[in-house]
Amino acid sequence: MSSAQPPRDPAAATADRAAYVAVLVFPVLILVGGAAGYFFAPIMQLASGWVNTLLGLVMFGMGLTLRPVDFALVAKRPVPIVVGVAAQYIVMPLLAVFVSWLLQLPPELAAGVILVGCAPGGTASNVVSYLARGDVAVSVTMTSISTLLAPVLTPLLTLWLAGQYMPLDGPSMAMSIVTIVLVPVIAGILVRLALSRLVKRLLPVLPWLSVLGIALIVAIVVSGSADRIIQAGLLVLLAVAIHNVLGYALGYLIGRATGQPVPVRRTTAVEVGMQNSGLAAGLAAQYMSPLAALPGAVFSVWHNLSGAVLALLCRRADARAAARSTTPDDAAARTRS
Repeated sequence: MSSAQPPRDPAAATADRAAYVAVLVFPVLILVGGAAGYFFAPIMQLASGWVNTLLGLVMFGMGLTLRPVDFALVAKRPVPIVVGVAAQYIVMPLLAVFVSWLLQLPPELAAGVILVGCAPGGTASNVVSYLARGDVAVSVTMTSISTLLAPVLTPLLTLWLAGQYMPLDGPSMAMSIVTIVLVPVIAGILVRLALSRLVKRLLPVLPWLSVLGIALIVAIVVSGSADRIIQAGLLVLLAVAIHNVLGYALGYLIGRATGQPVPVRRTTAVEVGMQNSGLAAGLAAQYMSPLAALPGAVFSVWHNLSGAVLALLCRRADARAAARSTTPDDAAARTRS
């Protein structure tokens, strides 16, 4: 007798491997960027004026991946989208305030953590949602809507919650987000509509171009606070880890409390827990201080690693559930086949 496993779809297996490689290699590239910023700080500081341009290119790449159908999902399935986006802009900012209080963070670091919490969803969240067997269509729409709302909600929330730690220019921050987020995303969508065939050929390359842009942003951000990283690094890592993991947990619980199916719960967890930390780091460097940009740089590495672990845990949960649901007759039938 031999035990036979059902054949796996080769295309799905290839897509899984590619997604895992992306999620695991992204933080490595960002770590390389951080190391370059630390060890070659004077050189990287020469590029400090390029942060906004790089952010704009990253967001343009995100716009190229979007289609009108991604936004049409709001009308078809409004509840999970509204719940997820609302949780994104309520849970993560309040968690950031809680973590800052819990760890008694210095004012600059507290302001940086809060800015990360007020940022829209991270662009890597769609890949992590796919790996976690979440609802990818909902994930893409949540990220898109939270990004389009960022010019209003991110500066307002940051000014309200982080203004106690340092003076902030909310209107200027809002205009920056319009310039480096909203305009490039809309431009990317329009280019995809006009040159759909060309963009489709470029789609596999776009995530790698985006992560290279974020790695350069991290290098520039780290170079601005290289002299204080050793002193503040472990505290920032602890704050980022607590913030991110609590975001995953509360996002999942909110999905469950609102009656969403398991795939949507997982997507809500990922969307709430993962932030556009590259944007946060760039804004902090421009409107706060180099040290305040450090939480965004660390989050850029951490949330990809934690997202890969979360996806693995979700897949193991599915495997255990499948094993429990297998009846003795099913097992005997597979053994005879």
